[in-house]
Amino acid sequence: MNTLRRRALAVLLEADPWRKASAALELAEDIDAGASEAIPEPDGVPGRPALPELLPHTSIKQRSIKSPDGLAALMHSLAHIEFNAVNLAVDLCFRFEGMPDEFYRDWAKVAREEARHFLLLSDRLVELGHRYGSFPAHNALWDMAEKTRHDLLARIALVPRTLEARGLDASLPIRNKLVSIGDQRGAAILDIILRDEIGHVYVGNRWYRHLCDQRGLDPVSTYDELAQRYGAPKLRGPFNLEARRAAGFTEEELLRLA
Repeated sequence: MNTLRRRALAVLLEADPWRKASAALELAEDIDAGASEAIPEPDGVPGRPALPELLPHTSIKQRSIKSPDGLAALMHSLAHIEFNAVNLAVDLCFRFEGMPDEFYRDWAKVAREEARHFLLLSDRLVELGHRYGSFPAHNALWDMAEKTRHDLLARIALVPRTLEARGLDASLPIRNKLVSIGDQRGAAILDIILRDEIGHVYVGNRWYRHLCDQRGLDPVSTYDELAQRYGAPKLRGPFNLEARRAAGFTEEELLRLA
C-alpha cells in the first residue's frame, strides 16, 4: 500500500542525507495516511551515512566561531540536528498506528520543513569549504527516540516538547553570535529555523494534550513523571519564553521552568 506512513518509512530507511532530504520534501499529504495499518519495523532504522562519526556529546569539542573551522563546526552541528529531526518526524509518522489522519499529515509537514533546514545548512557548509560529515557529532536526539520507541505519549513529551524545544531557547543566542562575526547568511538561516521550529513544537504540544485528554491525564504532572522515568535532561535557562508561548506551552508550564 502506497500510504503516507509507508512513504515516511522509506524516508527513514534512506541512508544518504541528501536523498533522505529530497524524499522527505516529496511526502504528500493528499494520499491515504494508512493510520490503522500495523507496519513491522524493518532492519536499518534509522538510515544514516558512515559519516559523521558519532561520539558521546561530552567528547564534542566546542570551538570559537571566530575561526573558519569553528564557524563550520557550528553549522555542521546544526545540520546534524536537522538531519536527526527529519528522522524523528518520519519515525513518528511511521511507527505509531491508530492516530487521526491529521497526526500523520502534521508530522509529514514537519519532516518537509526539517529537510529544508538540513539542505540550507548543508549548502552553507559547502560555502564554508566543508560538507555534512566533515566533523564528529553526537546522537542524543535519537537516543531519546530509542528510549521512547514503544510509548507515543513519552515520545511526544520528551522529544518535540523537550529536546527540540531547547532549540527555541538556543536559536537567538546563536543568531546573535553569527551577526557579531558578520555572518548574515547564517543568521538568516537561523531566522527560518526558529520560525518553523515554533510550529513544530506547537504540533508536539497539540498532540501531547490530545493524548493526555484522551487518557484522562493531567499534562503537567504526567510530564514530570515521564521525564523522570525516561531520564530526560533537566531544562536550564535562559528560556525564550516568547517563542515557547507561541509554540503552545501554557503559563503554568512556563512558570515551572523558573
